[in-house]
Amino acid sequence: MRSPRGAWSLAGLLGGLAGLATSHLVAAVLHVRSTPVVAVAELAVRLTPTGLIEWGIEAFGVFDKVALVIVILVTLTAVFAWAGRLGRRSWWLTAVPYGVLAGIGGVAVLLVPGANASVDLLPVLTGLLTWLVVTSLLCVPLRVQDERAAGSGRAATEDGEEEPTGLRGDTRRHLLVRMGAVGAFAVLAGLGGEVLARRRQGVERARQLLGLQVTRPTVPAAARIGVDGVTSWETPNPSFYVIHTAFAVPTIDPADWRLRIHGMVDREVVLDFDDLFSGSLTERWTTLNCVSNEVGGDLIGNAWWSGMLTADVLALAGVQEGADAVLQTSEDGWTCGTPLEALTDDRKAMLAVAMNGVPLPVEHGFPVRTLVPGLYGYVSACKWVVDWEVTRFDRFSAYWTENGWSEQGPVKIGSRVDVPRSGDELPAGDVIAAGMAWFQHTGIGGVEVSLDGGAWTAGEVADSRRIDSWFQWRAVLPDVPAGDHVLRVRALDPDGAPQTGVVADTVPDGATGWHEVDFTVTED
Repeated sequence: MRSPRGAWSLAGLLGGLAGLATSHLVAAVLHVRSTPVVAVAELAVRLTPTGLIEWGIEAFGVFDKVALVIVILVTLTAVFAWAGRLGRRSWWLTAVPYGVLAGIGGVAVLLVPGANASVDLLPVLTGLLTWLVVTSLLCVPLRVQDERAAGSGRAATEDGEEEPTGLRGDTRRHLLVRMGAVGAFAVLAGLGGEVLARRRQGVERARQLLGLQVTRPTVPAAARIGVDGVTSWETPNPSFYVIHTAFAVPTIDPADWRLRIHGMVDREVVLDFDDLFSGSLTERWTTLNCVSNEVGGDLIGNAWWSGMLTADVLALAGVQEGADAVLQTSEDGWTCGTPLEALTDDRKAMLAVAMNGVPLPVEHGFPVRTLVPGLYGYVSACKWVVDWEVTRFDRFSAYWTENGWSEQGPVKIGSRVDVPRSGDELPAGDVIAAGMAWFQHTGIGGVEVSLDGGAWTAGEVADSRRIDSWFQWRAVLPDVPAGDHVLRVRALDPDGAPQTGVVADTVPDGATGWHEVDFTVTED
């Protein structure tokens, strides 16, 4: 009786999972941020066409990275099972798919910015060795049974059909013992990796104990328009949108953080976390919005930020004539090119250390991130920032510009209807509309609404003095008759120029168009 194919597949699968677990454990012991799975996922993103990335974001939303990791793990599961079945023919055939997987993982790890081959390849090599050894051990009882069947001379029945397959009693016992041991080993290794990878917890504790001397935000009364259902002027940290390319969020202890400033400067400067507090911190309300925010979207938020002015930081190094950009690099290797002028003019760009009166959340760049009013985040908002190279735009390309986005990303004027919402049913009579409008570092001159394609009617804007923050607005639509209606909104800049109604996609430099909602007014 020959051993069944399913047993060989299970042997390969368990061997593969054990290899992933030991790889994770070694990466945690060595404090390697990008485990092989994470490195492969990040490499896949870098090699994926922009259009497919945009489709993934649209299809899966904030779960796009989770979906990619699941696809990778499912693929690995299939390959592991296949490798086990190859072992039925020859042990060396089993090594081929494992070797290919290790090669892909090794290349991905080495392509991570700042990779150290002597350290970062160790998890890959450990995982490969585990795959080979464990799968071989699991396959021994199966191979012994097949050798016995071949030696008995009864490879086929008298009528020529293949001999039935199954596990003999002794083979089953040996296999179950080994599989149980391997399963326990994989679980323990995986848990050990998780325990050791809890560096984030230590960083969170350090974050909580910082005790930064920053002020708590107080929302100006004049900033509220007084309409129920309109977006809060201050966006709480847990509700603030999160966009980044990291599969494993960098965890940096403030004591270990450094920012190197070099390139076209009079002297290279390296700052530590304490250096940011050598003078007074700047604190102000600033709205951030992502270039991927669609018309009427929610990838935008307003917070009270605290930090050191980037102009003061660059002054320490002495910027040389001819420089027009700063290439910023994150701890995870992400880069963006920021106009030098935006970092040194009166917009008060900063190296932020606090958000809404508390240290930055880890997802938002703790311990330090860059904040530049009036620019989309893909050219300015470098989280976990660790390197600034003062340079020129014609000397580099950054992460998103390499993927088809424009080199410089000034924020476009925008507006949104929050009240009423699409699909609402309202009673006949006056309808109150309200929402948000923004044009960071330029300001809003007004807001207008149009009902059913009719004339534009001016609305009221709350506290339009803070040009780097968004504004709440409201408008009263008198005596709206029963029936279905469409409401549009557009913002005006300080000179009275209206927001364009031309519809444009987010690529390459931000979406345009008027946001609209449909609602129904019912009879009394």
